[in-house]
Amino acid sequence: MTIHKEGYPTLLLGFVILFILNSSNYYFFPGLFSAMLILSILFYGFLVSFFRKPDRTIIDKDSNTLLSPCDGEIVVIEKVMETEFLKKECLQVSIFMSPLNVHINWYPTDAKVIYSKYHPGKYLAAWNPKASTENERTTVCFDVNDKQILLRQVAGALARRIVCYSKEGDIKKQGDELGFIKFGSRVDLYLPVDTELNVNIGDVVTGNRSVIANLNK
Repeated sequence: MTIHKEGYPTLLLGFVILFILNSSNYYFFPGLFSAMLILSILFYGFLVSFFRKPDRTIIDKDSNTLLSPCDGEIVVIEKVMETEFLKKECLQVSIFMSPLNVHINWYPTDAKVIYSKYHPGKYLAAWNPKASTENERTTVCFDVNDKQILLRQVAGALARRIVCYSKEGDIKKQGDELGFIKFGSRVDLYLPVDTELNVNIGDVVTGNRSVIANLNK
């Protein structure tokens, strides 16, 4: 396991700030130095863990299988109108990512990107139903075997930066990195309404491992 490239600036800044704080504490409040140092080590350990990049290489790729695009918990499964791009009724599957999850986002299947757009917005709690349409977010839509799948990265109350690598016209393979969301958020999938799901609300899923649906059914 390694550190994701999105983590290096934050980890460097965090190290510098903690070094300055602990150095100042050592000289001005020596009696609190040990406690402050322990808290700093624990906090920095959390930062390192947050930006971890596990090996999620897919051995047997299958474009008919929709894998989870991220780690987290299934919190929404419902039929909704997708009004930004698809403009039709879809089956929405939402995955909530806690600060303890791996925060890399992957392409759930082979894809040709036909739409990618960033939207500034609010920072409502990720489980708020309005978060999908009012929060800062990035929407990516791609063609998969004559079907259109829309994926939306949604910021949360703590997530203040969404990174998306997708550009219109990109040809991607299942398991390629789509982006990264910092400090807790959610990912919404909008699927054809007749999609047969392999998950239920409350299921804990693993990115590039858990099967969300079989697209050929």
